[in-house]
Amino acid sequence: MEGRILQALHLSCFTAASCLGAGLEATLKALAANRSGLARCAFETVALATHVGEVAGVDDYRLPFDLADYDCRNNRLAVLTLEQDGFAETVRAAAQRYGAARVGVFLGTSTAGILETEQAYRQLDEAGAFVAPPVYEGSHTPYALADVVARHLGLSGPAFVVSTACSSGAKVFASAARLIGAGLIDAAVVGGVDSLCLTTLYGFNSLELVSPEPCRPYDSERRGISIGEAAAFALLERPAGELPPDAVLLAGVGESSDAYHMSSPHPEGRGAEAAMRAALVSAGLSPADVDYLNLHGTATPSNDAAEGQAVMRLFGRDVPASSTKGATGHTLGAAGALEVVIGALALKHGLIPGSPGSRALDAALDLDYVFTPRAQALGVVMSNSFGFGGSNASVVLRRADAKGHA
Repeated sequence: MEGRILQALHLSCFTAASCLGAGLEATLKALAANRSGLARCAFETVALATHVGEVAGVDDYRLPFDLADYDCRNNRLAVLTLEQDGFAETVRAAAQRYGAARVGVFLGTSTAGILETEQAYRQLDEAGAFVAPPVYEGSHTPYALADVVARHLGLSGPAFVVSTACSSGAKVFASAARLIGAGLIDAAVVGGVDSLCLTTLYGFNSLELVSPEPCRPYDSERRGISIGEAAAFALLERPAGELPPDAVLLAGVGESSDAYHMSSPHPEGRGAEAAMRAALVSAGLSPADVDYLNLHGTATPSNDAAEGQAVMRLFGRDVPASSTKGATGHTLGAAGALEVVIGALALKHGLIPGSPGSRALDAALDLDYVFTPRAQALGVVMSNSFGFGGSNASVVLRRADAKGHA
């Protein structure tokens, strides 16, 4: 989106589910109380000394009969979340207004339904064939996520899944904005869904990035990430008529790719800074206009240090900032969407979230880091999401009554 101002889009409805709870009320209460949902890992057969953010009730949730071919943990989490806060009903009403083919679906994920494939490989016969073959089309393939969401909501517009690691759930906001701006669709369901699986838990552990304690973003003694799962969705539409003052608008999106390393960010945070600057250009705003910055803040030494340097260059100590991953864990492909929803809640309720678990700011990072929640009127929020391979995205939200481009 760099180089041009984005036409602001209305987040007319949004919802989320994470280890903090399902729905906006549970999420807001936990954020206001500075409560973490992380707990010692007891997921599946995982034998790791770490903490995870598991969403309650996913194992027992059942998909509607017509979606039985899509049954997997990731899709159950998606549909469970769609049914929170009246989101599904609001989208179906939008489809009635615009036409089902004029509403797109753009979602982020990293592992989709790979857990079911992992489980299937445990059950092989003597010839090495599957006893219960995984359903590739309905679970393992990332596109299954967009397909199950579109089917559940009755949508037939353009649909695709972005899988750029931890920036996936943020980059879809740029994808949707481009298609709406081009006139190909009138509205879009955007979001991200990633569920716990063995691949990510053991994979990040093999990279020596998993913390043995609940993660402590930006802390001087941070020891790595805590993996979580989540789903988050928003309905994007062009603003219609006069909006209420607390309506939340997508004001800008910035993307960059520094391609510094397969799994490490540029040590000076060049890609992070480029994404944040592009987001501000897209929103027609300056750094001084941002009232709160939701940091990527994974709690690994290198990621926090790189992002922190970029923030210091761009904002200095002039913007309050925190990472909410101490509350939710790092939800990977869902993190961008989840933290956009958290940003939207912050705008509507005048709340800067804290950073559960973090105690003392890294002395090398001179930031206005928020450890405990602050009640403060907010007009503009930025949310950062940075992925492996230098795939970066920053999203700018603003209230309808805040200054900025319409």
